[in-house]
Order: sequence, then structure tokens, then C-alpha cells
Amino acid sequence: MKVSKDYLNFQPCTLEGAEANKWRWFERCIGALDGTHIPVTVSPDERPRYRNRKGDVSTNVLAACGPDLRFIYVLPGWEGSAGDSRVLRDALRRQNKLEIPTGKYFLVDAGYTNGPGFLAPYRGTRYHLNEWIGNTPQSYKELFNLRHASARNAIERLNK
Repeated sequence: MKVSKDYLNFQPCTLEGAEANKWRWFERCIGALDGTHIPVTVSPDERPRYRNRKGDVSTNVLAACGPDLRFIYVLPGWEGSAGDSRVLRDALRRQNKLEIPTGKYFLVDAGYTNGPGFLAPYRGTRYHLNEWIGNTPQSYKELFNLRHASARNAIERLNK
């Protein structure tokens, strides 16, 4: 199956209020990217390949969305045992690949590495939004991670 490039064009996005405030720290950011596991039923001989790190049988789906919560890219079908980085590598190499315009990037979680097109949070520093309840950032790394988590939460909301 081929998808016309007409469907893969980045559409202009206008955010207002709280949503706009979350993304204002990330100029040239086109959205957030993450993998999610969806439960599947497979034949008994295929279950080991589809068993994820939590022991469930699933397929690993890579999804990217813009700040407006519209999907930009989805790659379904990977075995649950495949790590997010491996699925992303495939998405960047396949015929209908995830293309990131030069100078732009996606926010990603700590399961991915920083590199051209991807901005991850600081490791070893408070990150998840539930860790910030009743707390305020104590360093520039914590402030960055709080802002990163607030914006990247867009993909978490879509992947639930």
C-alpha cells in the first residue's frame, strides 16, 4: 500500500490558551512521538515474538502527532517484543518513511536518544507529570523536563 504525499503534508496548526503555552518553549518542534502496545491475539507459535517486556501479547505501534493532537505518522504491526527504538529505526528507513523536515524535531521520551529530529528529556532528572504534583523545578534540567513532559503529553493522551 502506498500513501500519497498529499496526505503526509504538515498542515498549519493554530493553538490557543494553555495548549499554546505548553509548546511555546519548543520552536521548530513539529510534535511528539512514542510507541504504544495494543493487545493482540496471535497463534501459540507466534506468542513469544509478540510478548512485550511486561509479559503481555501485543503489537508495538509507533505514532507521531502534532501539537494539535492530529496524527502525523503511524506505523502499526511490529511485534510486542520489539523495542521502541527498533521500530523508530524501521520507520526512518522504510519506503513510506517518517520524514522530518530539516531543522525540525519531535519530542520523545527517555526511551529514545537525542539526535537530529528528536529531542529527549534529561535522564536521571524528575520528568513525569505526576512527579511534579506539589513540587517546583529546582534546576534548569528539571524546568526543561517539566516543560518537555507537559508538551509531549499530547502523544500520551492519544495513545491511551
